[in-house]
Amino acid sequence: MIDLERERALTPGCHGQAFLDSAGSSLSPRPVVDTVIAHLRREEEVGGYRAAAERSDDLVAVRASVARLIGGTTDEVALVDSATRAWIQFVSALRWRTGDRILICGNEYASNAIAFLQRARADGCSVEVVPSLPDGTPDREAFARLLDDRVRLVSLVQVPTNSGTVAPVRDLAGLARSAGALTVLDACQSVGQLSVDVADLGVDALSATGRKWLRAPRGTGFLWVRRSLLETLEPFAADMHGADWTDSEDYRLRPDATRFELFESDVAATLGLGVALDHLLDLDPAEVEASVRARAAVLREGLGALPQVALHDRGDDLAGIVSFTVAGLAPAQVESRLGETGVTVSVSGRSSTRLDMSDRGLDAVVRASPHYFVSPDDLDRTISAVAAVTGS
Repeated sequence: MIDLERERALTPGCHGQAFLDSAGSSLSPRPVVDTVIAHLRREEEVGGYRAAAERSDDLVAVRASVARLIGGTTDEVALVDSATRAWIQFVSALRWRTGDRILICGNEYASNAIAFLQRARADGCSVEVVPSLPDGTPDREAFARLLDDRVRLVSLVQVPTNSGTVAPVRDLAGLARSAGALTVLDACQSVGQLSVDVADLGVDALSATGRKWLRAPRGTGFLWVRRSLLETLEPFAADMHGADWTDSEDYRLRPDATRFELFESDVAATLGLGVALDHLLDLDPAEVEASVRARAAVLREGLGALPQVALHDRGDDLAGIVSFTVAGLAPAQVESRLGETGVTVSVSGRSSTRLDMSDRGLDAVVRASPHYFVSPDDLDRTISAVAAVTGS
């Protein structure tokens, strides 16, 4: 069981506020922050190159921690500066052909969609949307009908940025695999709050960020690519870190996922990511998932009882994001008023998940995302603050 008192003691930022924005950028544990600062101080003393060389084994260990968390192997992991960078590196590395089809779902994230639309413009492939069921998940039967031998890639978002609805990734990835299509998974909002196992899910690639549920510094993220796929992928942007310049007119890509990395990176932040990953692994991701789901359920129940509040999470499988609106108030107004009372939430706008939000006629929602370090008192405080905003 997670020691809540200890975790809150390691998270100074959670005192004096009810922090419910881990879906945006979470609060890092003190050991993560200390690691980042210590490395910056070391760079101040000896310069960046020597400081990085002194921590070379620790940097390699970060990839191992990612692999341990998601069930991959170290050589399948690339460390990058964001989930978007990971996504673009993977998508642009595929050898696209005119007529290739890309299937996306209604919960697709804006940056992912833009990457696909760029490929459509440049390479002559098409981007098609899988219809959604009333619960917000992809329509399995419609998905199966769309699959044929021209579908090159299926894009799945395990948890969208605007709600807690969990997609049935394992089932959909299995259908895609049977049709000969690859599956890439956006795990930005799932890794760190849900137990994620790439072998169990059956996906071919996965991207994630550090700053959300992993509680790592901003400017960190990773890409996982199935080993059997690596040799077929040519990164659009490679440098002397991901490849060797073998003679005047040739180069050789690294045999592992480091082919997707670039030489320049934030070493301090990457070390912080490693500490955040190990912190999560020490807690046990299954325990974290149970804690996050329980907190979100309490929050949904409390908010759902308020007459002026509409909840916008759909389906039976719901994770740690709770999305809602308040009658008569724009989500940004609710966010501001809650902030004045010491409750930190955020707003998810239509531009981030245009397909889903447009289908539901929503311009924006308030997004509350309680992590395991959020206390029962924080949840009560949030519900009471929303009630005050609504006049209930």
